[in-house]
Amino acid sequence: MLEIAVDQLTNKVPTRFEFNGESICVVRIDDEIFAVGDTCSHAEVSLSEGTVEGDRIECWLHGSRFSLKTGEPDSLPATESIPTYSVTLQGNNINISAREGLNS
Repeated sequence: MLEIAVDQLTNKVPTRFEFNGESICVVRIDDEIFAVGDTCSHAEVSLSEGTVEGDRIECWLHGSRFSLKTGEPDSLPATESIPTYSVTLQGNNINISAREGLNS
């Protein structure tokens, strides 16, 4: 389990963390926290360098957008989803659980 503090995140600014050998993009949108795989499924670039609009993150390279809730793409050129992670809040701490099939 990855543990980070809420104050490590700036509202609507994606932040990259390393966890279990994977890069994770964590985004705070007001009182909600989302965690998705940091690599765009189309071009294999860092999504944490992209922008957040609504509950979507946009890849900076080709403009693919992904739902922070489901990981599904909603614009081309990406056609494959990105992984999502379980997020729980405990006070000022954020706990992010490993994807199914990975060790925590």
